[in-house]
Amino acid sequence: MARPLSVAIIGAGMGGLATAAALRRVGIDVMVYEQASQFARIGAGIQIGCNAMKVLRALGLEKRMREQSFYPRSWNNRHWKSGDIKFDMIFGESAEERFGAPYLLAHRGDLHAALASVVPEECMRLNHRLVGLDETNEGVRLSFANGSSAVADAVVGADGVHSAVRDILFKTAPVKFTGRIAYRTVYPAALLGEKIDDCTKWWGEDRHIVIYYVKPDRSEVYLVTSQPEPDFRIESWSAKGDVQDLRASFEGFHPQVGKVLAACPDVHKWAIMDRDALECWADGKVTLLGDACHPMTPYMAQGAAMAIEDAAVLSRCLDGIDRDGVADAFRRFEGTRKERTTRVQETSRANIWLRERTDTSWVYGYDAWSVPLAA
Repeated sequence: MARPLSVAIIGAGMGGLATAAALRRVGIDVMVYEQASQFARIGAGIQIGCNAMKVLRALGLEKRMREQSFYPRSWNNRHWKSGDIKFDMIFGESAEERFGAPYLLAHRGDLHAALASVVPEECMRLNHRLVGLDETNEGVRLSFANGSSAVADAVVGADGVHSAVRDILFKTAPVKFTGRIAYRTVYPAALLGEKIDDCTKWWGEDRHIVIYYVKPDRSEVYLVTSQPEPDFRIESWSAKGDVQDLRASFEGFHPQVGKVLAACPDVHKWAIMDRDALECWADGKVTLLGDACHPMTPYMAQGAAMAIEDAAVLSRCLDGIDRDGVADAFRRFEGTRKERTTRVQETSRANIWLRERTDTSWVYGYDAWSVPLAA
């Protein structure tokens, strides 16, 4: 009996863990290599679209995510000052029936922990920062900064916008700072003292703020902003911001925004970056996935969803493939996914998603398990 295909996955974020789970589902041996020494529960929310939930369902995570996440009535888009509704995207049961899966609002740490729960510990190696890749007769040899090495039949670079795999494979333009920053935080909703809307994006003239619950009992609330600040260039999930500066940035916004910011105890701050999609995602038996090849600005809440969709499609392309068929499978993966990820990337970059009445079916109706694969 032929041995299973072995795949090394670089990066244990949403895309890397989803890829590991999806590949194991079709009998492929995986090992995930992560440069961090431990996983941290970062204070951030995440919107899990119906399209991503279809993938998570097949990975056995729907029940867990429903139990841990908030089930919103809608994503409400409102004028920054008057509160007038620009477009109310209805979710809840009607969207679940229409798109085939729920739309959930979660703590990012809860989704990451859920994905980690379906990847056995023996399939993960922390404190492994990739420094080299070499294709040999035995397979692809991986070299790490800690002095260790490994060989796999194929490699998937799911290591984000600063991808080491991408930088080894391709000569790419440096990441671009957009001149905009974001504040974000999760805090106990009890500090608010009153109920707020389920999920609202408040559209200002040159800035916005998104606020939503991330727990089914409304016990935690999340906020994230986008506003101009050209000189700030710290891109870190752990960098602290000044909550007084945050409040000043949204002075004059609707009273509900003011109450949320007044109750906010502290915030993180990071520079929003962008990078053009790559013309080619793969080189031989190494491919990129998620933000490593099609990084997303946060304005559609689809960055993680695109990586999770990638995972499902990649598993279908590699299902039943031996090591000699890997390069063709990677080209098929790219051919299947590129048009969609490019469209989402460009739509997100424009930051007009849901600002007015919007056809959302092409995003939320997508099913990565059944979409036709490229020839």
